[in-house]
Amino acid sequence: MGNEMGIESAIVFSGIAPHPPIMVPEVGGDSIAEVRGSIAAMAELTRRIIQSGAETVVLISPHAPLHRDSFVAYHTPKLYGDFANFRAPEASVEFPLDDLLLEAITKAASQDAFEVTGLNDYDLDHGTAVPLYFLSRNGWTGRVVAFGYSFLSNEDHLQFGACIRKAVDATGRSVAVVASGDLSHRLKPEAPAGYNPAAQRFDDEVIEALQQNSPARIIDIDPELRRLAGECGYRSLLVAIGASEGLPSASEVLHYEAPFGVGYLVGQLTNCKSANGNSAVDPSAHVVTAVDIADDSPDLPALARLTVETFVRTGKQITLPANARGILSARAACFVSVKTLSGELRGCIGTIEPLRQTLAEELITNAISAVTRDPRFDPVRADELANLRYSVDVLSVPEPADFEDLDPAIYGVIVEDEAGEFRGLLLPDIEGVDTARKQVDIATRKAGISPGTPLKLSRFRVTRFREQF
Repeated sequence: MGNEMGIESAIVFSGIAPHPPIMVPEVGGDSIAEVRGSIAAMAELTRRIIQSGAETVVLISPHAPLHRDSFVAYHTPKLYGDFANFRAPEASVEFPLDDLLLEAITKAASQDAFEVTGLNDYDLDHGTAVPLYFLSRNGWTGRVVAFGYSFLSNEDHLQFGACIRKAVDATGRSVAVVASGDLSHRLKPEAPAGYNPAAQRFDDEVIEALQQNSPARIIDIDPELRRLAGECGYRSLLVAIGASEGLPSASEVLHYEAPFGVGYLVGQLTNCKSANGNSAVDPSAHVVTAVDIADDSPDLPALARLTVETFVRTGKQITLPANARGILSARAACFVSVKTLSGELRGCIGTIEPLRQTLAEELITNAISAVTRDPRFDPVRADELANLRYSVDVLSVPEPADFEDLDPAIYGVIVEDEAGEFRGLLLPDIEGVDTARKQVDIATRKAGISPGTPLKLSRFRVTRFREQF
C-alpha cells in the first residue's frame, strides 16, 4: 500500500469505524457523554464518505456469524438491524443491498478459491449496525454490502480485500470500504475483558501506523500482542488494507478514546479526494460540518424565522420540512442568534454537539429556545417579530486545542474544567473579542469556572448563515 502513482480505482474511500452500541443515543442514554468524541468523529467520517461520492459502502464486521473456512455476507434485499438486544428496539437501520456488487465480489473471491456464504435470514450484527446507524443519521444514502470475516489466515484476509477491489473495479461502482472494529479490550482494570498492561501497545501501534501514513505496518503487528490486547478489529482492518492496496495512502486518525477500557478508533486509510496522498480536508480548516454545505444549501435563517414567528403567534412548533435534504438532513450542532434591526442581541441558544437526528430538528428546537429560554432576556413578543433578524451558525466537530492554537476570528472555543463538570462556549468572530485571552476568559466566566482553574480547551469552526436584506 502507499503507491503514490495514483492508480485508478473505483474504491473512492476506505476507513475504520468503532462499533460499541453505547454510542447509539437510544442505547447509551446519558453515557454517550463519555463517547461524544467518537460520535462527532463518525459525523466527520460520514462527511468524507459523502464527499467521496461513494454509491455503495462495503463493510466488514467481526461480529457477523463466523464460518471457519469462508467469509459471510448478509444476503437479503433489505439489510436490517436494530438494537433490541441492547434494550433499544426503536433504534434501527435499513439499507438496500447492492446485490450486483455482492455477486461480483463472490465471483472474484471464488476465482481465488475463497467461498462467500450467504446469510439469508439474519438481522445485522451490532458490528455492522452501529457504523451504519451513524452513516444513516449523518446523511449518507446508498447501498450496502456487509461481510463478516473468517478463521482463515491473515494473508487470506488481505487477499479477500484484493478480491473486493477487483470486483469493485470491474463493476465501476464508486465504493467506500469500512472496517468495523474496536481495538484493545483490556485497557483498564474495569474493562469487560479484564486488564493487561500490554494492551495499550497494540492501540498505539495501530494509531502510529495511521499517523505516519503507513497503514501497511498494521499487517506486521506481533500476533502475541494482539492476543494480549483482546482486540476485535484486526482482521476487518486487513480486509480494508487489502482492498486499498496500491491506492495513494491518506491515512489519518480522526479520533481515538477508551473511556470504558476498550479502544475506539475512527480513522481514514484512503480518500479519492486527496491530492498527492494527503488528506482531502484543508489542514487549516481541520474538520468541518457533518455534510458539505453547497451553494444551493437551504435557507437556514428563513427556517429559523418561520419557526419563531409560528411559535410566538400560535404556540405551536412547525412541522419538520418534508423535503429536508443535504445539510438539513444531516446531524450537526448549531446556534440560532436573534438580533434587532439595530444589531442588539435578543436571544441566542445552541448546542455544542448534535442532540437530535437532523440539523432541521436541531435548528427548530434551538430557534424556539433562543426566543423563549435565553435567561438574559424576556421571551420575544409578537409585536417584536417584524424588528428581528436571524442568523444560524453550523458548528464543525470540536477538536482538542492548546492556547496557541486559538484564533478568535476563525475558531470558536470550548472551555472545560479538568473534571468535565463545567463547560462554556464562545462563538468566533464576535465584535470586541480580538484576542485568545479575551475569548477564553469570557467562555470561562460563562461556564462558571473559577479563575486560575486548569482548563481543557477545544476549538471549532462555524459556517454562518445570515439573513440578506
